[in-house]
Amino acid sequence: MPGHIKLTKTGQPDPDPSEFLVPSMEMKRSDMNKVYDTKRSVWIPDPKSGGFREGLLESGDLDDPSSKCLVSVGHEKFTHKSTEVGKVNPPKFEKVEDMVNLTFLNDASVFWNLKTRYQAKMIHTYSGLFVVVVNPYKRYPIYTHRVAKVYLGKRRNEVPPHLWSIAETAYRGMLTTTKNQAMLITGESGAGKTENTKKVITYLAIVASSGKKSDNKVSLEDQIVATNPILESYGNAKTSRNDNSSRFGKFIRIHFNASGRLAGCDIVSYLLEKSRITEQQEVERSYHIFYQLLQEFGNGIGEGLKNTCHLSDDIYDYVYVSQGKTKVESIDDNEELEFTNDAFNVLGFSETEKFGCFMLTAAVMTFGEVRFVQKGRDEQAECPDITTGSFAFKAATLCGVDVSAMIKAFCKPRIKVGTEWVTKGQNVEQATNAVGGIARAIYDRLFKWLIEKCNETLIDPTMKKVNFCAVLDIAGFEIFDYNGFEQISINFVNEKLQQFFNHHMFVVEQETYIGEGIDWEMVDFGLDLQACIVMFEKPMGLWAILEEESLFPKATDKSFEEKLKASLGKLPIFLKPQSKTDKHAHFALSHYAGIVSYNVTGWLEKNKDPVNDSVVEILKSTSCNDLIVHLWLDHPGQPTATPKEEGKKKKKGSGGKTVSSVYLVSLTELMTTLYNCEPHFVRCLVPNTHKKPGDVEPPLIMHQLTCNGVLEGIRICMRGFPNRIYYKDFKWRYWILAKAEIESSSENKTAVYALMDKISFSRDTYRLGHTMVFFRAGALAKLEEYRDDIVNKLIRMLQGQARLNILKPDFCKRRDRKELIKVCQRKFRQYMQMRNWGWYVIIQKTRALIGLPNPEEELRQLELKAKSTYDVYMEKLETKTKLEAENKILEEENKATLKQIDSEQGNMSQYHEKQAQISAQKAALEDELSQSQSKLAELEQDRSSAAAQRKQKDTEVGQIKREIQDLEMVILKLEQDKSSRDHTIRGLNDEIADQDEVLNRLNKEKKLLAENNSKAEEDQINVSDKLDHLTKLKTKLENTLDELEGAYDKEKRNRAKIEKERRQVEGDLKLAQQNVLELERSRKEFEAIIARKEKEMNGLHSKLDDEQGLMGKSQKCIKELQGRVEEMEEELEAERQARAKAERQRSDLARELEELGQRLSEAGGATSAQIELNKKRESELTKLRKDLEECNIQQECTVASLKKRHQDAIAEMLEQIDQLSKIKNRVEKDKMQILSEITDVRAAFEEISRSKSAAEKSSKSLTNTLNDLSKKCEEATLNLGDFNNSKRKMAAENADLLRQLQELENVAFMNSKVRDSLNIALEEQKHICDEESKERISLLSKFRNLEHEYDGLREHYHEELMNRENLEAQGKKANVEVEMWKQKYEIEGIQKAEELEMSKLKLQARLSESQNTVDNLHNKQVQLEKAKAKLETDKEELSSQLDQAQMLHATMEKRAKQFDRIVSEWKGKVSGLSLDLDVSQNETRNASSELFRIKSAYDESILQLDEVRRENKNLSNEIKDIMDQISEGGRSIHEIDKIRRRLESEKLELESALSEAESALEQEENKVLRAQLELTQVRQEIERRLAEKDEEFQGTKKQFAKALESMQAALESESKSKVEALRIKKKLEADVGDLENSLEHANAANMENQKNIKKIQDYIRKAQMQLEEESKAKSEAHDALLAAVRRAHAHRNALEEARTLLEQADRARRMLENDLTDCNETLGAQTVENQSLTAARRKCEIEIEALNNDLDEMNSEARLSEEKARSAMIDAARLADELRAEQELAQVLERDRKLVEAQVKDAACRLDEAEHSFLKGGKKAMNKMETRIHELEAELDSENRRMMDATKNLKKSERRIQELTYQQEEDRKNHERMQGLVDQLQGKVKSYKKQIEEAEEIAALNLAKFRQVQGNLQDSSEHADLSEHALAKIKAAARAGSLGPNM
Repeated sequence: MPGHIKLTKTGQPDPDPSEFLVPSMEMKRSDMNKVYDTKRSVWIPDPKSGGFREGLLESGDLDDPSSKCLVSVGHEKFTHKSTEVGKVNPPKFEKVEDMVNLTFLNDASVFWNLKTRYQAKMIHTYSGLFVVVVNPYKRYPIYTHRVAKVYLGKRRNEVPPHLWSIAETAYRGMLTTTKNQAMLITGESGAGKTENTKKVITYLAIVASSGKKSDNKVSLEDQIVATNPILESYGNAKTSRNDNSSRFGKFIRIHFNASGRLAGCDIVSYLLEKSRITEQQEVERSYHIFYQLLQEFGNGIGEGLKNTCHLSDDIYDYVYVSQGKTKVESIDDNEELEFTNDAFNVLGFSETEKFGCFMLTAAVMTFGEVRFVQKGRDEQAECPDITTGSFAFKAATLCGVDVSAMIKAFCKPRIKVGTEWVTKGQNVEQATNAVGGIARAIYDRLFKWLIEKCNETLIDPTMKKVNFCAVLDIAGFEIFDYNGFEQISINFVNEKLQQFFNHHMFVVEQETYIGEGIDWEMVDFGLDLQACIVMFEKPMGLWAILEEESLFPKATDKSFEEKLKASLGKLPIFLKPQSKTDKHAHFALSHYAGIVSYNVTGWLEKNKDPVNDSVVEILKSTSCNDLIVHLWLDHPGQPTATPKEEGKKKKKGSGGKTVSSVYLVSLTELMTTLYNCEPHFVRCLVPNTHKKPGDVEPPLIMHQLTCNGVLEGIRICMRGFPNRIYYKDFKWRYWILAKAEIESSSENKTAVYALMDKISFSRDTYRLGHTMVFFRAGALAKLEEYRDDIVNKLIRMLQGQARLNILKPDFCKRRDRKELIKVCQRKFRQYMQMRNWGWYVIIQKTRALIGLPNPEEELRQLELKAKSTYDVYMEKLETKTKLEAENKILEEENKATLKQIDSEQGNMSQYHEKQAQISAQKAALEDELSQSQSKLAELEQDRSSAAAQRKQKDTEVGQIKREIQDLEMVILKLEQDKSSRDHTIRGLNDEIADQDEVLNRLNKEKKLLAENNSKAEEDQINVSDKLDHLTKLKTKLENTLDELEGAYDKEKRNRAKIEKERRQVEGDLKLAQQNVLELERSRKEFEAIIARKEKEMNGLHSKLDDEQGLMGKSQKCIKELQGRVEEMEEELEAERQARAKAERQRSDLARELEELGQRLSEAGGATSAQIELNKKRESELTKLRKDLEECNIQQECTVASLKKRHQDAIAEMLEQIDQLSKIKNRVEKDKMQILSEITDVRAAFEEISRSKSAAEKSSKSLTNTLNDLSKKCEEATLNLGDFNNSKRKMAAENADLLRQLQELENVAFMNSKVRDSLNIALEEQKHICDEESKERISLLSKFRNLEHEYDGLREHYHEELMNRENLEAQGKKANVEVEMWKQKYEIEGIQKAEELEMSKLKLQARLSESQNTVDNLHNKQVQLEKAKAKLETDKEELSSQLDQAQMLHATMEKRAKQFDRIVSEWKGKVSGLSLDLDVSQNETRNASSELFRIKSAYDESILQLDEVRRENKNLSNEIKDIMDQISEGGRSIHEIDKIRRRLESEKLELESALSEAESALEQEENKVLRAQLELTQVRQEIERRLAEKDEEFQGTKKQFAKALESMQAALESESKSKVEALRIKKKLEADVGDLENSLEHANAANMENQKNIKKIQDYIRKAQMQLEEESKAKSEAHDALLAAVRRAHAHRNALEEARTLLEQADRARRMLENDLTDCNETLGAQTVENQSLTAARRKCEIEIEALNNDLDEMNSEARLSEEKARSAMIDAARLADELRAEQELAQVLERDRKLVEAQVKDAACRLDEAEHSFLKGGKKAMNKMETRIHELEAELDSENRRMMDATKNLKKSERRIQELTYQQEEDRKNHERMQGLVDQLQGKVKSYKKQIEEAEEIAALNLAKFRQVQGNLQDSSEHADLSEHALAKIKAAARAGSLGPNM
């Protein structure tokens, strides 16, 4: 089960799946630190592993398919074709989630990405539209409920790759688009298709569960999941690759209703492997259900499965299921039987149906043991044992038929011959094959019935089915050692699915291109596979031929093969067999996944799949098993009609009786369903054949990637633009390349074009869409290189600035100290000079008196202050006396009022006494109240505990009751079923009896009808035969009639032709006779001919003029080409100017660099000498260190190689020793056997003794060789010990050198930075030079093309001139001849008439030839003019299309801007709402605190009221106040109790949080300690390794002194080779200089050629002046016409653009009006802004009217109106948001006000209620509560303080953790640096492998020893063979001796 992990039984939470879905930061860091060269890192094939390995490209061009590439891998170099070499992707693309995003899409990159993700435990990877799932062979926690929540409702790009992401996409797509979805899961056996199908079904059941769960009914989702055990038991088996392989294809449709809930499910199966039922290979097993029936759990099902199914305990009793494995370690058959039985119950199978399935399955097993023997000498088969208990009897009993009838049907089946039924005898083989066919057919029909039954139970009739999500689980493309009928069927299915995938994939891809507005021509990649599919499906294709051959009884595999080759042999995809494993293959087909060779043996039998009709009739008519009768209902059994008529019916109905016809019908339905669905693709892979987690086999994976179509999909992606980035992300990432260009335009396309043009990025490698930038494969890596170069520069600048900022304060301090020291020195010198000067002494002594105060002035001020204070004191005394007098008056008045009150109120003592009594009663009641409260608390505790116990008991009782109810319901249901079944059985028995009677009558009638029908059919057949014969005769006669008519027409045409020729000959004869009589008239005719010739000559001159016009046009083309050449020259001059500008910039940078160097030299002038000395010493030390390192490395290399070779030799010797010991044991066994037989056979004693002596000799020789080998192994071990000691000593020296090397590397680091910067600048200049050279080469090629065209035109012109001269010469010649003939005629007259006639004929022939040439030239001219007109029309159409595309582009960009603006507005709204939410939350908190404060103020006001009423001493009011206080106390008690509980809960939460924080802190401290311990361990390990290496180096130093000398010699040779390489380098540099000089000469020659061209052009212009004057008028008129057409098109386009912009402006105006009306309705107060908006609208309307008049100003005014519209919309949206926020705030405040009022009302109600319960409470309780409140407040304060301390400690611990992590990171970096040094040393060690000659000599010695041992082994094997021959002779003699006495 791939990637599944089960929950524990304890209910623990699901584990974290992050590490199995997303790469960790450590992985990303390690990937980014990988060694990578952007230009040289490549992949090459690895012949050892069958995969790929990474190397560096030394030479070769990857873009040229014919070039050879030299690649270095380590110190080895390989040569490959450029097509076998692929580029390596940058480190940022390591473990990429979608392989389409790889910038280099090649096979190696795809394999590497899958391999790294798989070994990092990430088994899911996207590849375009599909997800690739690799079988992990281990359970990962990635299919849990926790993972399901992660993918629920998420898009594919929001979560990591997962199978459930595809399922979620399908489910959401079904809900949103209401379109059916299909998931296609393919792969090889063992790839995990079935498991992934189950995971998809489980996810859909989780996501879309119907919610209709009850206690008595099983839910629909449980039923869907429960189908898996049944289908796996009956359809899965063990194969060589997979223990639980599905041997059938299934298409599962899960139906949903309109709300997305589960509504049912149905299953369709394909291609069940029926041959596995009767045959299996040794490592395979049959279907699981056969082995489950024999398990122990079956004894508890009914009366026991074994008893019911008549099965034994031994599986080997059944040959059908015991030919291979019978036990699988990874499958528990007993547990699987339990699951299968539960699934039958869940799906609602009745007991009869379930046991019927089991019994028929057992019958299939038992059929294999039905044996037949030959009856006498006849070929008749018979079954010898059909008694009770035999297998034949058991099989018949399980099928419910009579055993004798069944065996008779097998041995003597009935067939129909004519109109009579006869029996046909069967031999043993035929009977056995018939039994196997019946067994396979029963199992196949049983499996299909199970699927139908599951479909019936899985449909929920109460829910309406709207859509479905389907899952197709089918085998992938198969290429085996032997490929038969099953393989070609599966491969054809995969061809169709791959065509469907290609069509769908690139339709989606191309729709993306068209939607983005990219120039793209639609390509249907589904047609790539059309040839193979047509070959299968055409009328005389492969399937048609197979179907036709299956209908012929005498057809054989040979005839089928010959027919295939005759019909399909000429097709390009029908090939000869090419299989190396199957030498008897008959043909091969070229599929999309490769060439597959097929063997047609047995195809016809498999396609027919025959069954014995007699047996079927017995099973249908006589079986008492209802299920088997139902299975064979659709089979006719024994047909009553003739086979011929039946064949005709089959042909007419095409009912699909053969396997291929049924298969094609189901496949057609499947493809129709898929084309109506939205597809999703899943590809499953097998990583290795030995089922080891994390291990990969490259050939196996690449084979599956080819067969699964992954590489095909990537090939299609490579044709387009696989990499794409949104404009926002593109600008954010690549603005660093050209910031000004990015900010130069707000339009995305303009900005991106500006950026790309600045960095000289070719436009062929990318396209700009409306929302994304599309890149071709490999283009994004080049862009990343540009960015990385700039980022590296910036990082170096930042490092320099950071170093400046760090060191600048120290520098400033030192500088200030220096200045202060100078100031101090200067001041001290001044003091020393002036300390004895008199004036200086006076100034120093009088300086203290300067600024002292005047004492008289101070006294005067104090007196004034004292006087003022005394006056104030006197005023206060006077006011005091006045107030005292007024106080006395008030006291007297008060006493008077008190007396008056006493007199009015009476005696107060009574009231005091009553008050004392009431207070005493109150105290007593308070005591009682406290006691009752304590009792009440105890009772409350008892009640709560009792209630808890009662709840537990109630739950237990409820569970028991529910279980009892369930059992009762089950019992009732079973009883009802029993009664109903009994009733139905009785009714059925009655019906059966009635039906039997009816059947008897019908059978009699049927026989009569059959006889009549057979006679009628025979008559019909005869008539039809006669009709066929007549139709054939008719067709033959019609053919002969057609042939005769054709012959007659042909003869007629020949006769007419002959008559025509005869007449022509007669006419010629008459003309010849009349020539003599018409000589006088011929003279006149000749003169007329001469006149006509003169006219024709004039016509030729006019045609010549036309030709000259054509020459003018060609000259015009030459001018245009010359203009292009001049433009290219101008571009070349511009490029040269740009190059000069770049050179000037480089020189400026060089000057700046020199200035910086001068500054550095000036700043470091003081220490330069010391630095140079240090550098010299360091260089010497580095040389010594390098020499020592190289020596150490060589020694380590030799030691390692020697160790390895010695170990290999020892291993080989041990293996040989084991083999020899085995041979020795075998010989000793033979020897013992021979000794035991000596006593019986004395005759052969001498031969045995000789063999014994030979064996002893061989054993002695072997023991001697073994002793020699053991001695040599001991010597080798001693040598290894010496080597190890020397190696340790060398390691110690190496450690010292490493420490010194680290110190020197720090110094060399700064120099390397400077060198890198200079190298980068140099590489940039080289790149610029390369680009210029490429452009120069392109210009040269274009110039050469133009020269070639010019030469061609010039040659054509010369040819035309020559033709013209020839024509003129011929004309002159003709005139001369005419004059000559005139003279001759006048002189000779009639005598030369015949000669004149001959000359006349010659002249006519020449004239016709000249006319033909003129006509040809005229036709050529017409064709050229037509082509020119066509090109002009195409140009105009393209220009119009371009204008339309530009308009569409502009509109789409504007729409994109509007969408972006709307998105940004909504983002702003969301942020505003979040801020409003935070504000409202703060306001609610403030309101709650304000409410609490108001409550406290309210309490204080009540207390003050109580005090006032007590002062008035009104008893009633006082009592009411006390009652109010008590009620308030009661209310406060209730509230305090609530507050106390809340505080306690908060306290508990704080304590838990504190404990969690402490535990987390402890965990972090433990992690830190663990990290420190690991760090110390690592350090100790490093130190230990260094110490060991020191000891090893010391040991090896002594042993390899000689090796050092040889190495030094090798170093000298290498230095010589280095000098030679430097010499070659200088030579190459000189060659480069020569090439540059030659390039300059070529440029000069180019200039000269251009001058010559100009001269020639001037000459041509002068020569063509006359022709131009004649054709000038025509060309000017044509040009004027074209210009007028262009202007018309331009005006039309401008008018259309103006109209579109006007419509956009109108739409914008309408939007503005709507927004303004909304704003006026909602914001009536904002009148000023509305007026400004209306003014803007009026202005826009005025501008729109102006646009109609003036087309040029319309664009700018439209932009202004759009900008104002945007601002107005933004303002309106902002105002609407503010209004909405104010309304929400008002609503919140209104709710708070209502809530406060309700609370006040509630408090008043509680106050009234508390007045009634006054006597129950008291002040003591209130005081207690107040003290408790104070205590709780104190505790709360203390808890707050503790929490603050805890948070402080937590922050400290976090800071400490950060510091420790930083330290850990630093230590890790140091460790990585050390590891890097170790890797460098190891690399150097590997470079000196060639210098281990001594080790090779040792290996040669070992090889010689091995050969010697091998020879000895051969001798011993020969002796053993002799002994075996001798033993055979002895045994033969012994047999002869034993037979002698008996005879």
